[in-house]
Amino acid sequence: MSKEANIIVHEIEKYLTGCSGKDYSNYYVGVTKDPLKRLFIEHNVPQEDGCWTYEKAIDSDNAREAEKILLSKGMKGGDGGGDTTSMFVYCYLIPT
Repeated sequence: MSKEANIIVHEIEKYLTGCSGKDYSNYYVGVTKDPLKRLFIEHNVPQEDGCWTYEKAIDSDNAREAEKILLSKGMKGGDGGGDTTSMFVYCYLIPT
């Protein structure tokens, strides 16, 4: 189900309450068209033991808005990545 930016932020924040990182700065957020490739191949996030999630936005503008909100709260990453097909917002706990 595709979601609006505020719903995506809420869902990601809800998921992260079960992770060990308690500060927004412990997480990386981004947008992509292929969240599994981005998480597990490009960022090398552990699929089995990692704390990661992704949500599908209704369009790339809502994905970018959700990313912007989470970045403003202190998550790592940078806006401006991806393209108009980047409708997924992904987030993961940065390994220490």
